[in-house]
Amino acid sequence: MVNYLFPVFYGLVALILLWQAIKAISKGFQAKNELSNENEDRTGRITIHPELLDQEGRITEEELLTVRFSEDTDPPHSTETPAE
Repeated sequence: MVNYLFPVFYGLVALILLWQAIKAISKGFQAKNELSNENEDRTGRITIHPELLDQEGRITEEELLTVRFSEDTDPPHSTETPAE
């Protein structure tokens, strides 16, 4: 009798775990869609990262190191004028 119940129990547990995984993945997709719909700062004000400010609290004019990610499709914006 136990030999027949074990595969049923194992299959039931596997289905429950699969259902939980699907729910967790769908929550991740929903969160991603909600974040992509936000077009403004959550505070409603323009915020500046503190490392962009100099000692007096003004935006720095020095060259900054930038990082680009593989999914970034925008062309790079250079502050330098192209040499012709």
